Amino acid sequence: MEVRLRVNGTVRKMFIEPRVSLLDALRDRLDLHGTKKGCNQGACGACTVWVDRRRVLACLTLAISCENREITTIEGLAEGDTLHPMQQAFLDADAFQCGYCTPGQIMSAVALLTEGHARDDDEIKEWMSGNLCRCAAYPHIRRAIRRVRDEQGGERASH
Repeated sequence: MEVRLRVNGTVRKMFIEPRVSLLDALRDRLDLHGTKKGCNQGACGACTVWVDRRRVLACLTLAISCENREITTIEGLAEGDTLHPMQQAFLDADAFQCGYCTPGQIMSAVALLTEGHARDDDEIKEWMSGNLCRCAAYPHIRRAIRRVRDEQGGERASH
């Protein structure tokens, strides 16, 4: 079937089977490889993207359910060559090692601030718990989140 997805501000048309996940549509049909396929079961958070500015696991979301909705991937955060503040904070805080989980971590971290769930480290841990890092860079990830939170004036920060 024909599906039109609005991804990072651009409408993209494709022909897919109704059972194709948003993750597979992004990676295999649209060549957007920033969103990672980790467990493909919704347990690791590597595939976190936003649909209508809300966090979703792309591996558990059908692409056809996202028609006429705004999809944002890690590629859509930067403005040209200027990184999003969270992307820069991850670099500055060394908040990744292998980097595989980083796109999903960043998408969740930005959403976490927008949602207002970053008052302290315990709250950050809780609201980031759906994003796993096999390298255990969690202290650095929290440092990056706190930095952006503090630079943007509190616990809420828009993207």
